[in-house]
Amino acid sequence: MQIHLNNIGDKVECFEARSFKELEKQINEQIDNNQVLMLEVHQVQHHVYIHEKTSLPIYTAIVHFKAKK
Repeated sequence: MQIHLNNIGDKVECFEARSFKELEKQINEQIDNNQVLMLEVHQVQHHVYIHEKTSLPIYTAIVHFKAKK
């Protein structure tokens, strides 16, 4: 049995929440988790859209993590 360990170079994660504060909390928790993997935030894109049925705003974000140099 062989175990191969490879570094993670890039990782993209998507988040969705009903409030901006909740979205920010989710992202901050994942930043802390990814620091263990030696990843840091490279880029963040966020958007807001209105849910068709509830007419409430939905906040989304895509966070690109890259390996620390």
